[in-house]
Amino acid sequence: MVSKVRSSAAEALEGIIEDGMTIAVGGFGLSGIPSNLIRAVRDSGAKDLTIVSNNMGVDGKGLGLLLENQQVKKVLASYVGENKLFAEQYLNGVLDVEFVPQGTLAERMRAGGAGIPAFYTPTGLGTPIAEGKPEAEFDGKRAILERGIVADLALVRANIGDAEGNLRYRLTARNFNPLAAMCGRVTIAEVETLSGVYLDPERIDTPGVFVQCVVRVEDPTKDIEQRTVRQRESAATGGEA
Repeated sequence: MVSKVRSSAAEALEGIIEDGMTIAVGGFGLSGIPSNLIRAVRDSGAKDLTIVSNNMGVDGKGLGLLLENQQVKKVLASYVGENKLFAEQYLNGVLDVEFVPQGTLAERMRAGGAGIPAFYTPTGLGTPIAEGKPEAEFDGKRAILERGIVADLALVRANIGDAEGNLRYRLTARNFNPLAAMCGRVTIAEVETLSGVYLDPERIDTPGVFVQCVVRVEDPTKDIEQRTVRQRESAATGGEA
């Protein structure tokens, strides 16, 4: 059996990443993002990419790196408020943007991974989101048709994985990662811990059937979008620490 384990993020992408790809990326903000794989995409130089993700990171971090390197032509996302460069490229016509309600984006990714070509939802009805989309009535309620998303490539991050690509996420990192893993024709996972034995089948979040490559995290740094701190009371009052 051919091993799914690769020695680095760059090796995992070798022979896979191409110009013009649609790439689904897991994570929410900077939580649970496949930061090592994102940097490898940047270093690959691939351009004209369509990125499907809840958001585009922040300036200088996460998917913001791809915006800085002018590798992205279109984005499907539900929230982009933390990235000034995103706004600049969008307003200047450099970046094509399709805003998708967060729940709809999640379901579009899940549907694509489940082989469901489209589904109806009332979310977005009567707004610009519904423009040009077929409508239908169910039990007296109108709904719009949304297409499932199937990406050429999906990049995800998990807390632990095994050699067969079975993945387990930790806390809030289990956000868009399982959905992104499902909807990719090829899925690459970076894992914080690569288990030497197969994971317990009863404790698997993403089955290995969805994952083609696994790589151990090279740089474990986890960035924080906004760090808010307050001065310790003892320091503020001049008391002992």
